[in-house]
Amino acid sequence: MGLAFRTVIVFDAQDLESESSFWAGLLGGTVLKEETWHSLIDSTGEWKMGFQLNPSHRKPEWPSGDQQQQIHLDLHTNTPEEMHKRIMALGGILLQSTDSFDTSEGFRVYSDPAGHPFCVGWGHPSREEVKEIVKNIDS
Repeated sequence: MGLAFRTVIVFDAQDLESESSFWAGLLGGTVLKEETWHSLIDSTGEWKMGFQLNPSHRKPEWPSGDQQQQIHLDLHTNTPEEMHKRIMALGGILLQSTDSFDTSEGFRVYSDPAGHPFCVGWGHPSREEVKEIVKNIDS
Protein backbone atom coordinates (compact mmCIF):
# COMPACT_ATOMS: atom_id res chain seq x y z
CA MET A 1 0.00 0.00 0.00
CA GLY A 2 1.26 3.47 -0.87
CA LEU A 3 2.01 6.18 1.64
CA ALA A 4 -0.33 8.75 0.09
CA PHE A 5 -3.88 8.45 1.41
CA ARG A 6 -5.49 10.73 -1.18
CA THR A 7 -4.88 11.68 -4.78
CA VAL A 8 -6.23 15.05 -5.86
CA ILE A 9 -5.93 16.41 -9.39
CA VAL A 10 -5.25 20.17 -9.33
CA PHE A 11 -5.80 22.49 -12.30
CA ASP A 12 -4.42 25.99 -12.66
CA ALA A 13 -6.93 28.56 -13.92
CA GLN A 14 -7.32 32.29 -14.42
CA ASP A 15 -11.03 32.09 -13.54
CA LEU A 16 -11.59 29.86 -10.50
CA GLU A 17 -15.35 30.28 -10.56
CA SER A 18 -15.89 29.02 -14.12
CA GLU A 19 -13.32 26.22 -13.74
CA SER A 20 -14.61 24.81 -10.44
CA SER A 21 -18.26 25.25 -11.49
CA PHE A 22 -17.62 23.35 -14.72
CA TRP A 23 -16.16 20.30 -12.95
CA ALA A 24 -18.75 20.38 -10.14
CA GLY A 25 -21.50 20.47 -12.76
CA LEU A 26 -19.96 17.58 -14.67
CA LEU A 27 -18.85 15.30 -11.81
CA GLY A 28 -21.22 16.43 -9.06
CA GLY A 29 -20.19 17.70 -5.68
CA THR A 30 -19.76 20.89 -3.72
CA VAL A 31 -17.19 23.60 -4.32
CA LEU A 32 -15.44 25.02 -1.25
CA LYS A 33 -14.08 28.45 -2.13
CA GLU A 34 -11.10 30.39 -0.86
CA GLU A 35 -9.62 33.49 -2.46
CA THR A 36 -6.95 31.70 -4.51
CA TRP A 37 -8.10 28.07 -4.25
CA HIS A 38 -11.29 26.09 -4.81
CA SER A 39 -11.84 22.44 -3.81
CA LEU A 40 -14.37 19.99 -5.27
CA ILE A 41 -15.79 17.68 -2.59
CA ASP A 42 -18.01 14.75 -3.59
CA SER A 43 -21.18 13.58 -1.84
CA THR A 44 -19.20 11.21 0.41
CA GLY A 45 -16.99 14.04 1.67
CA GLU A 46 -14.01 12.98 -0.44
CA TRP A 47 -11.80 15.73 -1.87
CA LYS A 48 -11.74 15.06 -5.63
CA MET A 49 -10.19 18.07 -7.36
CA GLY A 50 -8.45 21.33 -6.60
CA PHE A 51 -8.32 24.57 -8.58
CA GLN A 52 -5.46 26.98 -8.09
CA LEU A 53 -5.57 30.62 -9.14
CA ASN A 54 -2.87 31.31 -11.71
CA PRO A 55 -3.34 34.69 -13.42
CA SER A 56 -0.71 33.82 -16.04
CA HIS A 57 -2.21 30.42 -16.96
CA ARG A 58 -2.21 29.83 -20.72
CA LYS A 59 -4.71 27.43 -22.27
CA PRO A 60 -3.05 24.36 -23.76
CA GLU A 61 -3.21 24.25 -27.56
CA TRP A 62 -4.33 20.70 -28.31
CA PRO A 63 -3.36 18.65 -30.24
CA SER A 64 -0.45 20.86 -31.31
CA GLY A 65 0.80 24.33 -30.55
CA ASP A 66 3.27 26.28 -28.47
CA GLN A 67 1.55 25.54 -25.16
CA GLN A 68 1.07 21.76 -24.97
CA GLN A 69 -1.12 19.93 -22.48
CA GLN A 70 0.64 18.83 -19.32
CA ILE A 71 -1.94 16.30 -18.13
CA HIS A 72 -5.40 15.13 -19.08
CA LEU A 73 -8.23 13.18 -17.49
CA ASP A 74 -10.09 10.22 -18.95
CA LEU A 75 -13.73 10.06 -17.88
CA HIS A 76 -15.75 6.90 -18.57
CA THR A 77 -19.51 6.85 -19.05
CA ASN A 78 -22.32 4.53 -20.07
CA THR A 79 -24.28 7.47 -21.54
CA PRO A 80 -21.91 9.30 -23.92
CA GLU A 81 -24.55 11.43 -25.65
CA GLU A 82 -25.95 12.64 -22.32
CA MET A 83 -22.41 13.37 -21.09
CA HIS A 84 -21.69 15.33 -24.29
CA LYS A 85 -24.79 17.49 -23.79
CA ARG A 86 -23.86 18.22 -20.17
CA ILE A 87 -20.27 19.13 -21.07
CA MET A 88 -21.42 21.53 -23.77
CA ALA A 89 -24.09 23.10 -21.51
CA LEU A 90 -21.44 23.71 -18.85
CA GLY A 91 -19.19 25.57 -21.28
CA GLY A 92 -16.93 22.74 -22.41
CA ILE A 93 -15.47 22.68 -25.91
CA LEU A 94 -15.43 19.67 -28.23
CA LEU A 95 -11.86 19.34 -29.54
CA GLN A 96 -12.07 16.04 -31.39
CA SER A 97 -15.14 14.04 -32.34
CA THR A 98 -13.55 10.69 -33.11
CA ASP A 99 -16.45 8.28 -32.70
CA SER A 100 -20.20 8.22 -33.16
CA PHE A 101 -22.29 7.75 -30.02
CA ASP A 102 -23.74 4.68 -31.74
CA THR A 103 -20.46 2.74 -31.59
CA SER A 104 -20.11 0.16 -28.82
CA GLU A 105 -16.74 1.61 -27.78
CA GLY A 106 -15.29 5.04 -28.39
CA PHE A 107 -14.05 8.36 -27.09
CA ARG A 108 -14.18 12.10 -27.71
CA VAL A 109 -11.81 14.86 -26.62
CA TYR A 110 -13.06 18.04 -24.93
CA SER A 111 -11.59 20.93 -22.97
CA ASP A 112 -12.86 22.67 -19.87
CA PRO A 113 -13.27 26.48 -19.70
CA ALA A 114 -9.57 26.96 -18.84
CA GLY A 115 -8.55 24.85 -21.84
CA HIS A 116 -7.51 21.64 -20.05
CA PRO A 117 -8.13 18.72 -22.43
CA PHE A 118 -9.98 15.62 -21.21
CA CYS A 119 -11.40 12.52 -22.86
CA VAL A 120 -14.80 10.91 -22.48
CA GLY A 121 -14.83 7.22 -23.31
CA TRP A 122 -17.52 4.56 -23.41
CA GLY A 123 -17.70 0.81 -23.86
CA HIS A 124 -14.61 0.15 -21.75
CA PRO A 125 -14.34 -2.59 -19.10
CA SER A 126 -16.44 -2.07 -15.95
CA ARG A 127 -14.90 -1.80 -12.49
CA GLU A 128 -15.79 -5.45 -11.86
CA GLU A 129 -14.19 -6.55 -15.14
CA VAL A 130 -11.01 -4.60 -14.33
CA LYS A 131 -10.86 -6.22 -10.86
CA GLU A 132 -11.10 -9.64 -12.49
CA ILE A 133 -8.33 -8.79 -14.96
CA VAL A 134 -6.06 -7.61 -12.12
CA LYS A 135 -6.91 -10.70 -10.06
CA ASN A 136 -5.91 -12.95 -12.97
CA ILE A 137 -2.63 -11.04 -13.43
CA ASP A 138 -1.78 -11.24 -9.73
CA SER A 139 -2.48 -14.99 -9.44
